[in-house]
Amino acid sequence: MRKENAFSIGIYFILGILFFSPKAYAMHIAEGFLPFKWAGIWWVLILPFLALGIKYIKNVIEEQGHGVKMLLALAGAFVFVLSSLKLPSITGSCSHPTGIGLGAILFGPWPMVVLGCIVLIFQAILLAHGGLTTLGANTFSMAIVGAFVAYGVYKLSKKLGAPLWLAVFLAAALGDLITYLTTAVQLSLAFPAESGGIMVSLTKFMGVFATTQIPLAITEGLVTVLVFNVLQEYSKGELQELSIISKEGRI
Repeated sequence: MRKENAFSIGIYFILGILFFSPKAYAMHIAEGFLPFKWAGIWWVLILPFLALGIKYIKNVIEEQGHGVKMLLALAGAFVFVLSSLKLPSITGSCSHPTGIGLGAILFGPWPMVVLGCIVLIFQAILLAHGGLTTLGANTFSMAIVGAFVAYGVYKLSKKLGAPLWLAVFLAAALGDLITYLTTAVQLSLAFPAESGGIMVSLTKFMGVFATTQIPLAITEGLVTVLVFNVLQEYSKGELQELSIISKEGRI
């Protein structure tokens, strides 16, 4: 069996498990959970990011060609797979890996805004995870803040001389954690505590998220390193074109 076929079968097997295994009643910020005002604010904020992301993807495809399309598809599938693994945490939300870090490392944050938004739409419609009214808030936390933080951490780690595997790990793990810090902020703004306001509410939300999200972030970092290592076996040429690894580079 060819390596490419075996790799594809593995991805389909994982997707099959996710679709046909029992789902917890958990999600991103749930449909209808945010007040109308806040749902609208987050929708407005993501629109310019989506426009720039679409433009960036077009430019990348024109410059890099067919191989990059395959990597973009893989990055989107990785987000879908990881962010479908959910654990209940706070009423109206959940903890889960995001998968955003891998794509942010490969392509930068802008394409991941678009891919993350597409994933969230499919999850809202097909899996009842998240929702369309809360799509703006979920996209902002996972696909915008998470992607930019992951990319920034990766670039900073490499600039400071960190090994490639460590830069990938830190980017994925910290991108995941900051996503949930952002979600906690979003929930705190929408539902400030009666006594103490936003800061008391934020402390409560962050405390509940931390119990599940810290181990999930560490796990996501490790999984991302493993997948990146696999990509060096099957897509080394594309990674070199994207300047992710050198001709001799390897985790």
